[in-house]
Amino acid sequence: MTSPRSPRPSAPAPRLIATDLDGTLLRDDKSVSERTVAALAAAERAGIEVFFVTGRPARWMDVVSDHVHGHGLAICANGAAVVDLHGKNTFVEVRPLERSVALDVVAALRAAAPGTSFAVELTTGIHYEPQYPPFFLDPGATVATAEKLLFEEAPGAAAPVLKLLAQHPELDPDVFLAVAREAAGDLASFTRSSPTALIEVSALGVSKASTLARCCAERGITADQVVAFGDMPNDIEMLTWAGRSYAMGNAHPDVITAASGRTVGNNEDGVAVVVEQLVAEALTATQNGPAHTA
Repeated sequence: MTSPRSPRPSAPAPRLIATDLDGTLLRDDKSVSERTVAALAAAERAGIEVFFVTGRPARWMDVVSDHVHGHGLAICANGAAVVDLHGKNTFVEVRPLERSVALDVVAALRAAAPGTSFAVELTTGIHYEPQYPPFFLDPGATVATAEKLLFEEAPGAAAPVLKLLAQHPELDPDVFLAVAREAAGDLASFTRSSPTALIEVSALGVSKASTLARCCAERGITADQVVAFGDMPNDIEMLTWAGRSYAMGNAHPDVITAASGRTVGNNEDGVAVVVEQLVAEALTATQNGPAHTA
């Protein structure tokens, strides 16, 4: 069962659904259930756009590329990229992290949390340090120090940096995030989506929420017309920004606090449960139509 805080009677009907993927829309085996596929398709038929908003890079979006209708867009890398899934995951917009800033963040975290290792997510793929847990889905990655990975002979000539990832082998994940924000929060945006001590660093002001807000503004959609779903700290800004938001049953405690409602877990199709309700409300409103007076 879902437990949303009831929207105001005057609240506008939803025009856009924004959902995280891992731990939210996807089940733990990374599949999209038939129920969820049907619910998303029904939402689109009812005139409610669906946006996937994820920390994943574009190259990992095949899991949902068949389920994007209409616009075909997704927000990836925690807001650093807008990607066209209909166009072979091509980049429509990039909000990069400047390499000089990334280097300053690396220096700050090395000092504040010794033992931290780094990976650099580019528009062309990921590269990482020798101590960083390897990405087995990216066998072509370059392995070198972060300073070498971020070096460019001609400023602005190399591929844009979407985000910097920092991993610590011992610290508690929330403690590591707090340490990182304290050390370099004035340089960049810090968040996390992993159950391990893995921090994701984007350009200052870049988040799922800020990029979603830009996409909505282009469509004339306001925050109170958006329904959002998430489960981890990198979803908090989006859940706070949206007019209605749902934390998954498996969500981080801070996410539950931030959301205006709660649904069941990702393995129980929590997104679909709410979307079905939204579609039913939209169809009822359409059938009833506006009240008429003589």
